[in-house]
Amino acid sequence: MEEKFDFTVEQLGECKVPSPIELSKEHGDFRANYVKDTSFVRYKVNVFDADSTENERTKGNLMQKAGPREFIYFNPAHVNAGICTCGGLCPGLNDVIRAVVRCLWYRYGVKRIRGFRYGFKGFFPESNYDTIELTPKVVDDIHKNGGTFLGTSRGGGNRVADIVDAVESLSINMLFIVGGDGTQRGALDIAREVEKRGLKVAVVGIPKTVDNDLLFIDRSFGFETAVEKAREAVNAIHMEAESQINGIGVVKLMGRESGFIATSTALASHETNFCLIPEVPFDMDGPNGFLAHLEKRLEKRGHAVIIVAEGAGQEHLQSTNETDASGNKKLSDIGVFLCNKINEYFANKHIHVNLKYVDPSYQVRSAVTTANDSVYCERLGNNAVHAAMAGKTKCVVGLVHDKYVIIPTEMVTRKRNTVDPEGALWRDALDATGQPILMVNNIQSVIEHMKKTAEEEEKKAQAKSK
Repeated sequence: MEEKFDFTVEQLGECKVPSPIELSKEHGDFRANYVKDTSFVRYKVNVFDADSTENERTKGNLMQKAGPREFIYFNPAHVNAGICTCGGLCPGLNDVIRAVVRCLWYRYGVKRIRGFRYGFKGFFPESNYDTIELTPKVVDDIHKNGGTFLGTSRGGGNRVADIVDAVESLSINMLFIVGGDGTQRGALDIAREVEKRGLKVAVVGIPKTVDNDLLFIDRSFGFETAVEKAREAVNAIHMEAESQINGIGVVKLMGRESGFIATSTALASHETNFCLIPEVPFDMDGPNGFLAHLEKRLEKRGHAVIIVAEGAGQEHLQSTNETDASGNKKLSDIGVFLCNKINEYFANKHIHVNLKYVDPSYQVRSAVTTANDSVYCERLGNNAVHAAMAGKTKCVVGLVHDKYVIIPTEMVTRKRNTVDPEGALWRDALDATGQPILMVNNIQSVIEHMKKTAEEEEKKAQAKSK
């Protein structure tokens, strides 16, 4: 049965304040037009069944278009805005902060903007972190640096009452929260607590996850930069491998549950021979296992390059059963495990290999954005401000089918977006690497395992939606 969605965006109230942004309501006058609440982007654009009678104009298929409205909810003179960045580093955080501040200041005339330091911990009295008064002068050059000007931290999103206490005491009525799926779930809880207290505060999320694993959204900011930096690491390791006798290069990339960075890097590098991701299981040993195929590759070409996502092959390692401050399961190190197994395998066969291992994760996370990512961050920040000024709340902004839209936070946090092993992206990655479709010895057991995993993920998604 096909899953049903509801993309209705919640509104704080009626928009009665004329926007200070002077745009147009007509076409052909060389001025951009206001965006109406009745402007939508279809989520389902592909027709898989020509005989389907489903109405494309249902709320389950229409996402509200982002952009400046003719009438807004908040009087700019009364706005006291806040912004925080949470979770791990990601290219583009400073670009987003800069865009939000400059749009509020120059486009709407909002002069009270606070930056909360070190994520949600900046809201807690015991942390003793003062907020930063943000102006264009303060943020104008921060996009030239990686990291986040405001600082970040993991955890704290479960202390909803304390966060809303801070929001209320500081008279914040517009809060921009930059972070991944865990952060956005926290943002949704904050918005619900705000509503429970009868406060009129717009809570708008700007989704940040370098793994590109947020549901519905084309790509998250920083992803393109991450792939570019990862490709540089792969190109370097390829030179090492190709220059050695039986040279093997292993590059571990980010991707806890979703292998988008690894997959895209394999496609972009043109030098990768094996790409191992969480969505596609593999055996280490046996006639159709990874090690046997690696040996065949060395016999044929004399060198090999392997990309492995950090969440791949966890079934082969002993679980730590620990979680980090964000509640994410701590992963065992697949990169070190893989290198040890490769060295052991070829040593037992008395085959000389020369293995090099690179983990560029933190270098990738802290990088300055590419030009295209910087453009994306600028437009995300602007559209987040337009949404908040129009009184939208419990929502995030993102790119869907190359259009900027506003999506309910509850929808994008239902479950993680993952690489489809039967989809076009992974198909093209297999073509690029030349690796077997599946490196397993018992395909039926794998199919059963995948079905069980999918059922468990669906149960988790349903539990989150409740």
